[in-house]
Amino acid sequence: MSPADPSAAGPADPSAAPRSRAGTADRERAADREQAADRESGRIMLLTSAFVAFALMLVAVVASASAVHLDRKALYDVADLAAADAADAMSPDSFYAGVGAPADGAPLILSDAAVRAAVERYLAEHPPGLPVAVTGASSPDGRSARVTLAALSRPPLLRWFTDAFGGGVPLSASSTARAW
Repeated sequence: MSPADPSAAGPADPSAAPRSRAGTADRERAADREQAADRESGRIMLLTSAFVAFALMLVAVVASASAVHLDRKALYDVADLAAADAADAMSPDSFYAGVGAPADGAPLILSDAAVRAAVERYLAEHPPGLPVAVTGASSPDGRSARVTLAALSRPPLLRWFTDAFGGGVPLSASSTARAW
């Protein structure tokens, strides 16, 4: 062994050996990260597309529920207006003939037939935005008109779904108006 032979004397720098081990560990960690990235490749796109689909379905459900709510409010408005019009639906013959006053001295006497005719006339003169059926029009006490209407709401974004299960969401509205 000659002093010029580097293998006989050992490493000249004592920190050289740990550096080579540290470099190997860094390379192994980098290789592990690359393998993990290859395994995770495309999963973000899948999660993003699933989230977007869920968000769009949520928007469709909320918009359709809002449309049903607005149809229900419109049906209540029509029922209120029809009941108010029917409350004034005393026939001229009854008014001028003085048929008689109901209890408590009420000046108008309403009949079921007059209330129903007034509601039908009102709906013909002022057609609502959705198809409406009169399910009840009566005068329970001769002084008030009670109107019950029914309609079928068809939500705009979920029409394909509601058509498969009966054609829409049934709505009903009742209103009572006094004759004076």
